Amino acid sequence: MADGNLPIKTVASNRKARFEFEILEKIEAGIVLRGTEVKSIREGHISLQESYALAQGDEMWLEGCTIQPYSQGNINNHEPTRPRKLLLHKKEIRKLTQRIAEKGLTLVPLSMYFKGSNLKIELGVARGKKLYDKRETIKKRENERSLRRSED
Repeated sequence: MADGNLPIKTVASNRKARFEFEILEKIEAGIVLRGTEVKSIREGHISLQESYALAQGDEMWLEGCTIQPYSQGNINNHEPTRPRKLLLHKKEIRKLTQRIAEKGLTLVPLSMYFKGSNLKIELGVARGKKLYDKRETIKKRENERSLRRSED
C-alpha cells in the first residue's frame, strides 16, 4: 500500500498547544512504545497536554506525555509518564536541535495518530504567544463562530 493511501486515525490532539504557541513548522516522527502502551492508546487513555520534545545527544525524547496503564495489563504494565524515544533521521534531529536552540523556540507535540498500523506523532516547532496574541486568537474564533451562526 502506498504511503499516501494509508488510513489515518487520530487518537490524541494537543489543542492547548495551538492556543499557547504559534506553530512555525511541523514534522512527523515515529515513537518507541511498549505493547501495553499501544493498547492503552487505542483505548484513548493518553494526554499530550504537558508534553514536550527534548534533544539529548543524537536522540530525540518525548517528555511529560501521560499514557495511563492498560486496564487489562498485569505486573508488566508500563510507567505512565516515562520518557519515550522519538524516531527521526539524524539529519532531522540536527536540524530541529538547531531550530530549538534559537531564543524562544520549543518542540511541542500537536497530535498522535495511527498511520496504517504505525503510531506517529506530529511535532511542531513553536514560539510561545504573548497574552495579547492569545486575546487576538479568542477574538478571531468568536468572530468565526458568530459568522457561522448568522449563515445558518
